[in-house]
Amino acid sequence: MQSLVIGAVASLGAGLATVLGALPILLPINLTQRVQGIMLGFGGGVMLAATSFSLVVPGTEAAVAQGYSKVIAALIIVIGILLGGVFLQLAHKLLPHEHFFKQEESVRGSNLKRIWLFIAAITIHNFPEGLAVGVNFGNNNISDGIPVALGIGLQNIPEGLVVALALVGEKYSRGYALWISLLTGLVEPIGGVIGAGVVSIANFILPWAMAFAAGAMLFVICDEIIPESHRKGLEKEGTIGVMFGFVVMMFLDIALG
Repeated sequence: MQSLVIGAVASLGAGLATVLGALPILLPINLTQRVQGIMLGFGGGVMLAATSFSLVVPGTEAAVAQGYSKVIAALIIVIGILLGGVFLQLAHKLLPHEHFFKQEESVRGSNLKRIWLFIAAITIHNFPEGLAVGVNFGNNNISDGIPVALGIGLQNIPEGLVVALALVGEKYSRGYALWISLLTGLVEPIGGVIGAGVVSIANFILPWAMAFAAGAMLFVICDEIIPESHRKGLEKEGTIGVMFGFVVMMFLDIALG
């Protein structure tokens, strides 16, 4: 029960960082496309490092600790990652949603309000982050969960700002943009509770849960964050952001893990 509460609180804190990131839209500032590309890349780099060092590596170690051989442990991680990717792909196909910098896709019915398209997109893209935080805390190992929660929170700050700027740029009010950012934050503790709950109830699921979360996050990185950071010829800025985000998250995981 304690791990469930800690996982929920940690994932909520990481999720609410999106609101913190969105607050600058209340100020008279104008971020260039180049800066936004770097910020998106930073978020992708943090998630990529979290996928590797906070999910794949400890997931493999957990499988070996449960008595599996290294070959079987590696196979568990491979299958879990692929399942996570398939889950996100199915979510993309089945849930009407809208990308923040692309045209609408998978929209069934023109009467569906855009706000629900945004909420669906937020749910799809932020659930794996909360799941990753919850899975780490669900093993009653706070030292493993802290760097993940901090890293996800860090990447949510620029993500929240970029999303808010996109909404304001499309003539939505600043208050509405902040409200959507808040909704983004409230999605993550759902994933956190599910991840922590499943692992705390059945610890043998830990390597599978970590691999699943890693696959879901990897899908988001490759399908959404990196392509969006490269939009409009900003490949170099996006790459700089990815590398900086990766080393920041790597440092947090090594120093605090």
